Order: sequence, then structure tokens, then C-alpha cells
Amino acid sequence: MKSLLMLAALMVAASAHAKLPAPAPMDDAAKAKAAEAAAKTAHGNKVAAYQLCLSMDKAAQNHFKTVAAMGKAAPSPAATAPTCTDPGPFVYTPAPQ
Repeated sequence: MKSLLMLAALMVAASAHAKLPAPAPMDDAAKAKAAEAAAKTAHGNKVAAYQLCLSMDKAAQNHFKTVAAMGKAAPSPAATAPTCTDPGPFVYTPAPQ
């Protein structure tokens, strides 16, 4: 019974896959728009990483301050990667062709 249901599901999936149209070829304007969107996404990821770095630094500072206020000996902070670097505002420069 299970194998019969699996076979039916496989046949439905295969027929649905066969009916999908091929993607249309992209013209130059669409390629440029896609490249700009990819650049915006990459910049957004850099901004998110920067904000995460700042929040982790703030959390670590708060932790060491709290531990010191409790009168406990805080371990020295571990050496980490360079400080957080701000990626700046988004500026898109298209690649020359």
C-alpha cells in the first residue's frame, strides 16, 4: 500500500516537473538589474555582519562589567578578529563590459 502511494506521488511530481517552461533568456537590462540586486544583497549582508559585530562587542562589555560589579575575577577577553568595520553606504558601480 505504501509503495503504491509513493509511486503515485512520484508520478505526479514527475509530470508536474515536465510541464514547467524553460526560463526566458535575460536581456542586458535584466542582467544589469540582477547584478545590482545581487550587489545590494551583498552590501546588506555586510551591514548585518557589522551590526552583529557591534552587538556582540556590546554584550561582551556588559558581561565583563557585570562580572566585575559582582566582585568576581573576570577572565581576560580572548583575542579576536580586528574590530568591526562599517561598510558605509551602498554605492553601486556597474562592471565595465
